[in-house]
Amino acid sequence: MHIHILGICGTFMGGLAALAREAGHKVTGCDANVYPPMSDQLEALGIELIQGFGAEQLELKPDLFVIGNVVTRSSEGRFPLMEAILDAGLPYTSGPQWLAEHILQGRHVLAVAGTHGKTTTTSMLAWILEQDGLAPGFLVGGVPLNFGISARLGQPGSPFVIEADEYDTAFFDKRSKFVHYRPRTAVLNNLEHDHADIFPDLAAIETQFHHLVRTVPASGRIVVNAREDALQRVLSRGCWSEVQRFGARKEEPGALRARGEPQAFDVLRGAMKVGRVEWSLAGEHNQLNALAAIAAAEHVGVAPEAACAALAGFQNVRRRLELRGEAAGVKVYDDFAHHPTAIRTTVNGLRRRIAPSERLLAVFEPRSNTMKLGTMKAQLPWALEEADLSFCNQAGLGWDAKESLTPMGAQAQVCDGVDALVAAVLKAARPGDHVLCMSNGGFGGIHQKLLDALAARG
Repeated sequence: MHIHILGICGTFMGGLAALAREAGHKVTGCDANVYPPMSDQLEALGIELIQGFGAEQLELKPDLFVIGNVVTRSSEGRFPLMEAILDAGLPYTSGPQWLAEHILQGRHVLAVAGTHGKTTTTSMLAWILEQDGLAPGFLVGGVPLNFGISARLGQPGSPFVIEADEYDTAFFDKRSKFVHYRPRTAVLNNLEHDHADIFPDLAAIETQFHHLVRTVPASGRIVVNAREDALQRVLSRGCWSEVQRFGARKEEPGALRARGEPQAFDVLRGAMKVGRVEWSLAGEHNQLNALAAIAAAEHVGVAPEAACAALAGFQNVRRRLELRGEAAGVKVYDDFAHHPTAIRTTVNGLRRRIAPSERLLAVFEPRSNTMKLGTMKAQLPWALEEADLSFCNQAGLGWDAKESLTPMGAQAQVCDGVDALVAAVLKAARPGDHVLCMSNGGFGGIHQKLLDALAARG
C-alpha cells in the first residue's frame, strides 16, 4: 500500500510513518514545516517529503491519504490538498484509525493515558517488556534514550505499547485519539484540565477517558492512580475490567505503593514488598510513573520484581530534565514541561537533585494552546514557587504574564522574546546555578544560546 501522510513531521505522524515503512508500505508525506531533525529521520527511512500542502500532490496517486491533526478545513486556502482530496472523492483516514487497522489489530495493546507523564511512562513500560524478552512494538511521543527511536513494530505478535493522547483525532473525527487503540491494558496516570482549545472543562475530558474505559475488555486491566479524584469519577461512571490501583499514600489491599525516596524505593502490594527500584531519576512524579509501568507490565506476565530490576537501567526520554551542557560553572537543562502541574513537578524534581545551597533558575514559555489562552495563568506562581528565580517569555501571548507573576515579586522577570530572556538570565546567573528551560517547543534554541553566552562571559 502507498500512503501519503498530511502533517508527517508531527511527533505522532512521524512515528506512524516509521511504523508503516517498517511494515513494508510505501510512504510519502508533506508538511508546512519540513526541517531537521524529523526531516532527517524520515528521509533516512527512505520517505519522500514535500514542503507544503499543494493540490498537485494528487499526482502521487497513493492508495490512501492519512490526515494529521494539523489539517483543518480552511477558507484561507491553507490546505488545498485536503480540498482536492474531498473534491475528487479520494479515500482518506486519520492517523489513529490507520494505526488501529494496520498495526494494532490482533496485538495486546498497552495504552498509557494521562495529562502528565505519558511519554515517560510509555518509555518505561516498553523498556520493562524489552528487558523481559518480549520485544514489544511501541509508539512514543518522544525519543526514549534506551531505544534511540520513537517507534518500532517489534516482533510479530508481541505486545504493543502506545502513548495514548486525549487530544482529538482529526478535523472529521473529534473523538480522542486513544479510543481508536482498543487496549487490553490501559494506564490512567492522572487527569487535569488541559487542551482548553478543545475541552471546555475537566468534565469534558473525563467523558473522553470514560470512552477509553468502555473499550477495555472484561479480561483487560485498567491501571489507575489512586490519588486522582477525577479518575475515580471516571470509573464510577462504569467499569467492566479488572482495576489495579497504584500510588495510594497508605496501605490499601491489592494496591501498589512506594516506600522511600524517588531515587530508591520499595514497591509494596498492600503490606508485602514485591520489588525495589534504584535508579537515576528524580521526583515523586517519576516514582508514580514507575508504579504505573510495573502494574501494566504485570498484566503481560512480567513479575514486579523483574520490572523493578529493569527500571534500574532506564535512561529516561530526551527533553526530560536533560542536561544540555555546562558553561562558566552553570548547568543548563531542557524539559518538555508546559502545564503548571508539570512545571511544578519538574522544578521539584531538580530541586531534590541539587544541593540546598545551589540556586535553581526556571526559564519557561507558555507555548501550548492552553497556556496561550491564559486558562491556567493564575497557577504559575504556584508552579514556580520552588525556583529561586523565574524568567518568562511574554512573546506571542494575549495576556499579561507580568501581572500573573506579580505575587512572586522580584523572584520573577518577564521578557519579550528569547534574546531578552538570554540577556536577563546571563545577568542573574552565577557559578553553581542550575538553569531549567521548559517548553513544549524548540524555545528558539535558548539552551545553546545560553551556553554560548555563558562561555563567552566565562
